[in-house]
Amino acid sequence: MARGIPRRSFLQSSFAAAAFTALPQLRRRRARTPNILFILADDLGYGDLSCYGRPDYRTPHLDRLARQGLRFTSNYTAAAVCTPTRVALMTGRYPARLSIGLMEPLVYGDDRVGLAPEHPTPASLLKAAGYETALIGKWHLGFLPEHGPIRHGFDEFYGILGGGVDYFSHRAPPGALDLHEGNVTVDQSGYMTDLLTDRAVQYVRRRHRAPFYLALHYTAPHWPWEGPGDSAASRMYRLSPTR
Repeated sequence: MARGIPRRSFLQSSFAAAAFTALPQLRRRRARTPNILFILADDLGYGDLSCYGRPDYRTPHLDRLARQGLRFTSNYTAAAVCTPTRVALMTGRYPARLSIGLMEPLVYGDDRVGLAPEHPTPASLLKAAGYETALIGKWHLGFLPEHGPIRHGFDEFYGILGGGVDYFSHRAPPGALDLHEGNVTVDQSGYMTDLLTDRAVQYVRRRHRAPFYLALHYTAPHWPWEGPGDSAASRMYRLSPTR
């Protein structure tokens, strides 16, 4: 210890210097907080991918993700239709514990039930931890604003509220337009899968002040089975109730 410097002052100075030295490491540690992109395909069975043995066509991009990450071979689902499985996904609970989880599935326009806004979700928990959050794609957990994504932890929402829409007109089986920006219904042209992809790319590329959680819930390959070149068939297609 240098002569004339009290022990307390010396220790305080040493701690301050150590903290100053550690600041870059703390900043780097915060910078390593991961962005989260969660991609969900609607009605895609595990046997639909060639990495799980599909013999008659190939899914090379998804196969590459499987090779570079984890491929689960023992999986279980909470239900066999849209709404209850999404209840389980959003709440971590058995669907039957909630009224909305008993809808098999929730029919378009049924405002009587929805996911209660006070129920925690991955988005609300991550938002509380400092994340920016967004849902792009399908919701299917309620049609009223209090049952919608914005009330469940998502800062932004672009997508559909119902179970399935025509890929070109974006209309639900009763004929109502079901494409929304936040709580506002919007009418945009384009193939649904491309619209969702383009919006997700824009979200990822833009500048964020915090780590982000993006839930990209595709409507594909859910009914109606329309490829990008099927616009003429779409105009002729008679919509039937979604499953």
